[in-house]
Amino acid sequence: MTYTFTATEAVAQQPDIEYHPNEAKYYARTAQRLAENPGILTAKLPRGFPKEITGPIVWEGKDWTEENQWVYKLNASELQEINNALAHFKSLGKSIGYIGRDTFPLPSLGATLRRLAEELYSGRGFFVLRTIPVDNYSRADLAIVYTGISSHVGSARGKQDGTGAVLAHIKDLTISHAHERGGIGNAAYTTDKQVFHTDVGDLIALIALQTAAEGGTSRISSSARVYNELAATRPDLIATLSEPWPLDTFGGTPAYSTRPLLYHEDGRIIIQYSRRHFTGYGQQKRNPYIPPITEAQAEALDAVHFLAERYSLALNFQKGDIQYINSLGLLHARDAFKDDAEHTRHLIRLWLRNDELAWKTPKPLERIWTRLYSIGPEEQRFPLDPEIRRKENGMTK
Repeated sequence: MTYTFTATEAVAQQPDIEYHPNEAKYYARTAQRLAENPGILTAKLPRGFPKEITGPIVWEGKDWTEENQWVYKLNASELQEINNALAHFKSLGKSIGYIGRDTFPLPSLGATLRRLAEELYSGRGFFVLRTIPVDNYSRADLAIVYTGISSHVGSARGKQDGTGAVLAHIKDLTISHAHERGGIGNAAYTTDKQVFHTDVGDLIALIALQTAAEGGTSRISSSARVYNELAATRPDLIATLSEPWPLDTFGGTPAYSTRPLLYHEDGRIIIQYSRRHFTGYGQQKRNPYIPPITEAQAEALDAVHFLAERYSLALNFQKGDIQYINSLGLLHARDAFKDDAEHTRHLIRLWLRNDELAWKTPKPLERIWTRLYSIGPEEQRFPLDPEIRRKENGMTK
């Protein structure tokens, strides 16, 4: 009797991991990986990565004791300067894409904003500007005011979708856009919790048109502090984060891209990732036909999230506040929230870059950054009402 044996190659499977981190699964995965490979604990940092990052960008939430450490309160004179700049820009008859430091002049406040921009790149990495009287402006005028103020913080604006939109509305769209083709695949457009992540680009600006009735707290965390903890306790995960990962482009071409999530550039630690590209979110499932992440990568995702959570700072984001964050140096998250008839959480986002102060862009991110900031004044679109972002091939956020 003759027997024929057919060799079958094991197909790699996606680990048991979801968008919302599960602490029990994280600890179980860590325990299993350490038991299977105890040598993990004697691993060394990959070449070129330091044992520790120092400087003001390294902090923990407990280091900050009162809001006046990061909140700059606008006075009556500065608010009048803003109104004068609005009138000046409107008198020019230019499209809004031409807003800049010269066309939206802030003689006194501009110098303060320049100093605060330096804080983003060379200091703690965040500040809050309080408070723009948002109800005093039409939606169109508010777009000019917000963009004009922000032009003194970041000289370049990034496009946030394939249509050239440089303003994005962050609010719950699950009802108003319920029939959107493909569904809503980003927690930003729901009332759900957003886990720790970064946006593409250098800086994130968010202005609060309205806050939620309950919840919605904004949280930020130092990427360098997270790095230092991993470098001291789990250098193998530093190696994992610094190697190429498969990022789902969710219908883009190609179907996925590859790049590291962690970079060491000019003495700085940069983390750039959004968890949903590895787990999917909501109706936007991860493509089963692209390479799955590994168990090591699944553990690294959870490690970054839970460490960021441990060291995070909660910001009291009020109506009319503008929050500026260095997205290269900080991770951010948002609590789940509830709206009601009088309080519907509504933020407007800009992606910015200060070309004079900017950190060096890691080489694997250069193509994304070039595309992001290559939009000219006439191409910039400023939607005044919420809409779902339209994909551009290759954009992985």
